[in-house]
Amino acid sequence: MAPEKSAPRRSGAPAVYAHGLVKQFGPRRALDGVDLSVPEGAFLSIFGPNGAGKTTLLRTLALLSRPTRGSLALMGVDALDEPDELRARIGLISHRSMLYGDLSAQENLEFFSALYRGEPDRGRIRELLELVELDHRRHDAVRTYSRGMQQRLSIARALVNDPDLVLLDEPYSGLDPHAAELFDELIARVREGRTFIMVSHDLEKGFDLCTHALIMARGQVVVCADKAGIDRAAFRELYLATVGMGVA
Repeated sequence: MAPEKSAPRRSGAPAVYAHGLVKQFGPRRALDGVDLSVPEGAFLSIFGPNGAGKTTLLRTLALLSRPTRGSLALMGVDALDEPDELRARIGLISHRSMLYGDLSAQENLEFFSALYRGEPDRGRIRELLELVELDHRRHDAVRTYSRGMQQRLSIARALVNDPDLVLLDEPYSGLDPHAAELFDELIARVREGRTFIMVSHDLEKGFDLCTHALIMARGQVVVCADKAGIDRAAFRELYLATVGMGVA
């Protein structure tokens, strides 16, 4: 059973609202006027060719990178004026575990929990380790874990602060089919009460999981829509045409 999600702090505003986001690296624009609105509780999958700006957008939403210009609000809070208030409400799961290999699972989660609370929430840590089926390995160094085990622990790390917004950057990269299936099950268990945004190169997987879908190219949004109103075949054709154009 998943740890109980705290009642989300509903603002009535979108979970993510961005307008005119630009991120400039020298002469290159990784983001070029991105507008985005994601409802609370949605699961948005972001697709596009390499270099389209997907990871830059996710890093901006994770408050790891500040846009050159534009506005961004998360859960109704201005993310550029009050980033510290929001960081504790965001969880990030990447293809990199972002774990310390020489520390145990218990020690990793205690470290990240203490960053948010000042002291670790050991009750929640115990629940999360049971959720990701690693309680029996809680005292083993993470470097001894398989790739799938590390990715399961990364879910626990991302949820240790009970976030309202969970960001996923190619989380299935390097997972074998069994590990990917376990990852799917874990995400399903913690979906309630949270908004998810995932960057993926796997169109089928990303489309199956999402409630909303977005295609990016050259730092811009090509299309963003509620999946209920999208023809899957037409969306696939648009995605393949975008990638095939080499717009990287």
